[in-house]
Amino acid sequence: MIKLNILKLLYNKNKTKYWLYKQLGMSYGNFIKMVNNETKMIKLENIEALCQILECTPNDLFVITDD
Repeated sequence: MIKLNILKLLYNKNKTKYWLYKQLGMSYGNFIKMVNNETKMIKLENIEALCQILECTPNDLFVITDD
């Protein structure tokens, strides 16, 4: 299963979920679902924004798990 690695990236940068939420400017409900890996899809523009804000690549943003 592919999951977003947002929480680890935020932790490594000493940033909070609230900080990221304010940077992205998306609805809170969609943001929480995305951060908690409860969403079925994510727009490419959101992936691009996450990579720019977190200064990472898509390879850093996603991880493969055994779940």
